[in-house]
Amino acid sequence: MTKNLFSIEGKVAVITGGGGVLGGSMAKSLGAAGAKVALIGRSEGPLQEVAESIRAAGGEALALPADVLARRALEEAREKAISRWGRVDILVNAAGGNMPGATIGPEQTVFDLNLGDFDKVTRLNLNGSVIPSLVFGQAMAGQRAGVIVNISSMAAARALTRVAGYSAAKAAIENFTRWLAVEMALKFGEGIRVNAIAPGFFIGEQNRALLTNPDGSYTERGKTIINHTPMHRFGRAEELNGALHFLCSDASRFVTGIVIPVDGGFSAFSGV
Repeated sequence: MTKNLFSIEGKVAVITGGGGVLGGSMAKSLGAAGAKVALIGRSEGPLQEVAESIRAAGGEALALPADVLARRALEEAREKAISRWGRVDILVNAAGGNMPGATIGPEQTVFDLNLGDFDKVTRLNLNGSVIPSLVFGQAMAGQRAGVIVNISSMAAARALTRVAGYSAAKAAIENFTRWLAVEMALKFGEGIRVNAIAPGFFIGEQNRALLTNPDGSYTERGKTIINHTPMHRFGRAEELNGALHFLCSDASRFVTGIVIPVDGGFSAFSGV
């Protein structure tokens, strides 16, 4: 009985940012658990690589190139997924990113912030989850069932130096998660749930040079993060998948509007 509660076999899952390190890991994990996976992202090559990996392992996957900021392209992707599998059960909003101009370097102040880049980063990380939620959430509303999982960050709840635009967007994601959870439950019933995962610090291509030196040792910022993480290491992409499976399954059917930290204790530690 407990095992069945955690099952996502046969569910149709849409993953934005499905060609990235974290999104790709989530997609492969859901595929391995028996979900049918539709991968969305701007670049077809990485999506196809992940899709082929899922299929090689015996799963079903579909690469659907689309910009998460382009509503019409997402609607077309939705129709292709529904045409293939009949419904959409899960949406994971894993697309996101940062730009140098939306950060404050060590020798800069907030007055050096590039507002153009700030706008691009906040649009990608906020609107890039809101728009897919509207597009695929509409299918869920018609079904009166579905799960949306957003990706937040440690930068949402605590002030992290340098990442101004990204932090603002992720704080908004947590508010939007709670707001949409309430809206969907009140208007479309208990079958639709909206939650988020807040990863701690994971090394990917975008932040590798910020956190590690060419020889693999930690930069000063990397050392600071490790010193404030009780487990004294960075996370591994696959370590997000347990929380994701829980939120996507019936094991969490009375859970909505929450944010689960997966951070090695970073958010619990005062530094003292």
